[in-house]
Amino acid sequence: MTVATHPGRIGYFGSVREFDFPVDRPHAKSVNQTYADMRRLQVSAAVLAVLLAAGAVALWLAGHIWTTVVAVVLAVAALSCLWVVVWVPRKVGSIESLYAKSPLVPAVVSEVHPRAVTLLALIDIAKHGGAEHDGPIYALVTRNTPIQGRKPVVGERVPSVALLDDRTRGDKSPVWQMVSPMPIWWGTRDKAVLARAEAAIGEQEWNYLSERISQSEQVRTSPDQRLAIEPEDLPDFLR
Repeated sequence: MTVATHPGRIGYFGSVREFDFPVDRPHAKSVNQTYADMRRLQVSAAVLAVLLAAGAVALWLAGHIWTTVVAVVLAVAALSCLWVVVWVPRKVGSIESLYAKSPLVPAVVSEVHPRAVTLLALIDIAKHGGAEHDGPIYALVTRNTPIQGRKPVVGERVPSVALLDDRTRGDKSPVWQMVSPMPIWWGTRDKAVLARAEAAIGEQEWNYLSERISQSEQVRTSPDQRLAIEPEDLPDFLR
């Protein structure tokens, strides 16, 4: 999907709501925590590769049989780390592609900590399109993020996209293994775009999510920071 060059366009593909907007790349690089996490992983892998390579060279120069064997092992490990540096951006994709391919979801500030906030999002975690799938599977999902700029207040609306992925290729589970909200404002400073994104999400969804702010700590301390909502507990507009 190409990135739109207009203030914002909403599209519905099946039950997936998508929102395209022109990403402010310099702004995203400075505030987007997903991008920052990717960069930290790359830097860590690069540093480890250098250390492993240095160890491999030192052991190789020692000239003993056992040191040579260990040197080869360290060299292979160093190459693996270098592969991670290259593989991570290919796996994650560009900031533009992440926003373009990810569904628009509601998220609210659910907890304010001294140096961070917790976002609580309502996300359909089902893998749509599978033969075994017959409807949405909703979950409450949290994400902790550092406070950037002004200190937000509990209940503040943060329109986001849902990052959906698997840890392993070919996973047969009907739900995504990794789910996390990524705020629209991490990709743009344009208030008109943010307003359009907020308006694109139904008021019923915002209200439903706000009513569950009290569950934020429970979700945050759950495995993978998410809590599935039982089908019988879903309101009619989410069925």
